[in-house]
Amino acid sequence: PDLVKQALFNSLGDRVIDAKVLELFGGSGALSLESISRGAIGAVCVELSPRHARMITKNATSIGLDPKLFELRTQDVFVAVPQLRLAGRTFDLILADPPYGDKNVGRRSTSFAQKLLDLEVLTGLLTPGGRLCLGHSKRDSLEVPAFWNEVKVLKHGDSLFRILEASVTRSET
Repeated sequence: PDLVKQALFNSLGDRVIDAKVLELFGGSGALSLESISRGAIGAVCVELSPRHARMITKNATSIGLDPKLFELRTQDVFVAVPQLRLAGRTFDLILADPPYGDKNVGRRSTSFAQKLLDLEVLTGLLTPGGRLCLGHSKRDSLEVPAFWNEVKVLKHGDSLFRILEASVTRSET
């Protein structure tokens, strides 16, 4: 997974510089912290687990991160996303590497990755030209709804990162 994340940041290139970043399913906060180290102007990290949230805080503190650049929300992603939208927040990059779902050959995925893709309100959190970068297992066959355009797929081993942008036909603004 680290190699695919490195490929993700290499693919994003200068898009990270001066970006506002939202990390969903924060885990260790690695994607947020890496974004800031590559020039993002701020990051919001959402992680449900209090134990992981403490680890994220520890990681941010250990690298001497300016607290003004980083906001940690210890809550469910599917609660946080509508709240952030209602608050009028927007982001240039949404980075999500949720826990992997089960193999789903012959049936629609029920994974967190699929649930995120199905959440049209997520498109409203992106600035024009913003990107959603979604990690998942290659065994998890996702259906990309019409309100997303797939820009690129990065593969390494069992891990994939899909890079998507909001379709101009999205119904939610």
